[in-house]
Amino acid sequence: MILCEWRDFTTDTETYTQKNFEELVNDEFEAMMFEGDEEIPAYVWTVNYVCLIKNGTRMIADISVTKIPRNPVCA
Repeated sequence: MILCEWRDFTTDTETYTQKNFEELVNDEFEAMMFEGDEEIPAYVWTVNYVCLIKNGTRMIADISVTKIPRNPVCA
């Protein structure tokens, strides 16, 4: 399910709001995608990036964010 409005999500260590996620990735939110019944999005689109959200593999529920440029400049 793709949402064009932010929906807060929580891990064991942090609650992610639109404001703190934008600060984390240093870009403005555009959309987010949830897969199945997951509470944490799989992807978050910002103005300049597609952010892949991966669940951590440790004992605590945490995430990692990988930013991929949406519009790379080729000179």
